[in-house]
Amino acid sequence: MSKKYTITAVIYDKRGQVLSLGKNSYVKTHPLQAHYAVMAGEPHKMFLHAEIDAIIKCPDLARAHKLVVFRYREDGSPALARPCAVCQAAIAKTSIKIIEHT
Repeated sequence: MSKKYTITAVIYDKRGQVLSLGKNSYVKTHPLQAHYAVMAGEPHKMFLHAEIDAIIKCPDLARAHKLVVFRYREDGSPALARPCAVCQAAIAKTSIKIIEHT
């Protein structure tokens, strides 16, 4: 079994107000996740990623300006959290202009 990480994505508006918060899941999926996984040529990445969870939960994507992604190992230390190709495809369809990650 692969290592599991806690990944959190936060979407902010231009004023820095939080619009939504998403978490990764190793058991849940969503049609939007599956759609972008197939588009990116990685249909095996069907379980919900934090970035797409945040996009799904965002009540007003037109106001979305910045996405920050945090990833932590089991011991609590930070790890690289750059969005994968699947998430990059989904983010590109939003108004998000800035992406930051650990």
